[in-house]
Amino acid sequence: MTPIIGGRGTTSPDLTKELLKNLPLHTEPRIEYLRIKNYRALRNIKLKRITPLSTFLGPNGSGKSTLLDVLAFLTECFTDGLRHACEKRGGFKELRTRGYDELIEFEFKYREKPHTPIITYHLSIGEGTKGVYVDSEWMQWRRGSRGKAVRLLDFQQGAGRVFDGEKSANEEMPPDEQFLDDASTLAASTLGQLTRYPRINALRRFITGWHLSEFSADVVRGVPLAGPQYHLSRTGDNLPNVIQYLEEQHPRRMQKILSILSTQVPHLEKIDNELTTDGRLLLKIKDLPFKQPILAKYVSDGTLKVLTYLTLLYAPEPPDLIGIEEPENYLHPRLLTRLAEECREASAFSQLMITTHSPYFVDELYADEVRVMYRDEEGFTVCKRPADMRGINELMETGGKLGHLWMEGFFDCGDPLTNAGGPKG
Repeated sequence: MTPIIGGRGTTSPDLTKELLKNLPLHTEPRIEYLRIKNYRALRNIKLKRITPLSTFLGPNGSGKSTLLDVLAFLTECFTDGLRHACEKRGGFKELRTRGYDELIEFEFKYREKPHTPIITYHLSIGEGTKGVYVDSEWMQWRRGSRGKAVRLLDFQQGAGRVFDGEKSANEEMPPDEQFLDDASTLAASTLGQLTRYPRINALRRFITGWHLSEFSADVVRGVPLAGPQYHLSRTGDNLPNVIQYLEEQHPRRMQKILSILSTQVPHLEKIDNELTTDGRLLLKIKDLPFKQPILAKYVSDGTLKVLTYLTLLYAPEPPDLIGIEEPENYLHPRLLTRLAEECREASAFSQLMITTHSPYFVDELYADEVRVMYRDEEGFTVCKRPADMRGINELMETGGKLGHLWMEGFFDCGDPLTNAGGPKG
């Protein structure tokens, strides 16, 4: 079999880092490492060297949606509480990997800004006679590659200590002893609301600011109450409100979104809102050949989906982290080329984690921006980078495109038909 030639995938992996350097230097937090243990099929996953744009490729049932749900779960633990986040998913027993009685653990490493110390946040949860609880929770940073790790937060089952302010890095101040009333309470969520703990406060703002998209075309077609809103909801139900805000406060940004959308949707001329007599917003879209715009409820799912993504990616204050599941749904394969480019451009301001089945989307990516997910013989998810697979870098240097290489079985894992397997040729 001969790999298809052309496209983003033709770039040599050796040049990937140089190309990524051309993006503007980000000033917001970025996750660089993520470990998940005993969360459904994610028995023990470690993701290292996570890039600003990270795409998770794999067949149905490989664990892609579960990975994004971990991010949503952590966000909800901070915003709604641990108990609510568990109950929403059927309870702790439904979350923990079947056949194992161990704790569920999460750990990630990030930097608040480039060249700042690596910060590690760890959370492990269990279930006892009184329900779900936080077994251990800690946060630490390390100055330099060989600097001593300093715990900014260290709690076990509701009791622990926390350092006050910036001086903790030099251990100039003794820690505060703290006790939480409820064992299911996250210390970082509670103490992160206090400005006296700036690093914990920043962690809380970082996690609660993640946007895990749950886009629904039917929901977007709703008619919300009028009033500008500057943050797009997970489902996109307030899209007309966000467009109202952009038109009033950021008309140039709205014009850019319209300009990009018009390259993907032929004849699109204008996007507008109409205020109804009962104070609601009607989203309307006008095509060039027609004098009158049409209501959003009559617009195609694909058009609404691209509009929603562009509104999210080009927000004046975009989320620090954006999770998108299967952007290819409702979209023509040719639109995925441009969408991948828009995602890479947006990754200069937001970290993007995207799941997909689409070889067309993956064709536009670099080898270190993709991870293949598949199930091993025991049924647990495994994650592997094409950049680490034998022969893939060489095939890309000769013009191979990642999506095609995956579909044709050149990857040594994650075969789209068998959910495992090795190379076909």
